[in-house]
Amino acid sequence: MMSRTRTATGTTTGAGRAVARLAKQLEVALGPLDLSLPQYRVLSLLRDGSSASSDLARRLTVSPPSITAVVDGLVARGLVERRPDPEDRRRLAVLLTRDGQKLVDAADAAAEARLDVIASFFDDEPPSLASWNVALDRSREARMDLKS
Repeated sequence: MMSRTRTATGTTTGAGRAVARLAKQLEVALGPLDLSLPQYRVLSLLRDGSSASSDLARRLTVSPPSITAVVDGLVARGLVERRPDPEDRRRLAVLLTRDGQKLVDAADAAAEARLDVIASFFDDEPPSLASWNVALDRSREARMDLKS
């Protein structure tokens, strides 16, 4: 039986393995900053502005208790803080602190440096990661629309 090697969009089925390997490379880059990949993901989203934990969970497609645990750890380190939402006092907004902003900037630089080394081994120009981010956002939104 011949295994399928290409999807309708022309990407290889090995993309999942590549993503897992890239995630490991990000973990290696973030290690010296004492930052886990889930923490980095939350800090990166908060860079765009405050968010309720439930919104973070939805955007990261994880359970609310998972986000609560990550945010609790970031609060304990002084990287984020929880504040009452001015529009809905029953909700708490999660915001980056100055230390959190400095750390996510350092994490971005460390991740970029690590991935630049890997990208230097491409034979041709690598595909734009920005286009992958757009596709991933649209895919997540489509999945969320199906659930509602």
